[in-house]
Amino acid sequence: MDKKVLEARQISKYFHDPTTIQVLKDITFSLNMGEFVSITGKSGCGKSTLLYILSTMDTDFSGELFIDGVNTSHKKEKELAKIRNEKIGFVFQFHYLLNEFNVLKNVSLPGINLGKLSEKEIEYNAYEKLKILGIENEALKKPNQLSGGQKQRVAIARALINDPIIIMGDEPTGNLDKKNSEIVFSIFKELSESYQQTLLIVTHDNDFASKTNRIIEMEDGKIINT
Repeated sequence: MDKKVLEARQISKYFHDPTTIQVLKDITFSLNMGEFVSITGKSGCGKSTLLYILSTMDTDFSGELFIDGVNTSHKKEKELAKIRNEKIGFVFQFHYLLNEFNVLKNVSLPGINLGKLSEKEIEYNAYEKLKILGIENEALKKPNQLSGGQKQRVAIARALINDPIIIMGDEPTGNLDKKNSEIVFSIFKELSESYQQTLLIVTHDNDFASKTNRIIEMEDGKIINT
């Protein structure tokens, strides 16, 4: 039986400034383990707003959100932060790497924050993640010594460090050229197929979306196709 990793039930959201506007309308869908799913739609259709709700960073909505079978609705921020740290890995359009630390330390930081393993164990795991992404030779470099594509691979390694049940991406190839976009796509595909990693990626790139397992298409705050 397929294991449900994430389930959204009738999620709706309103913005109230200066007038009340409904930005998400009864969003209902689920993701199974190992699925590689993209969310597409025109700018302003609610893709990124939905991702912030699904990632538990925005709690001002109606409906229910289940992550790994746990209903996250009405949980306190401390509990949500723990769910985010343990269950969700993030890859953004901009990599948000810290130039004062080397690559290995950047990848290790979420593991250090989680505090489940010793720093030595986390560092070992970080190096293993870099190996999966083919950039272990850059481990001791600072981010400002890397190319844009390499930085995004480091950001993916960082997202993987706590072995999350799902990786969420907000336009992770939006800042990359075609070649590096294809490299990032092939990494995601391998993570899904070889490691049963679940991925939910918001993208404007129709070529990227067309190669994922499933496309969730949004329009005016609603899902029009799953």
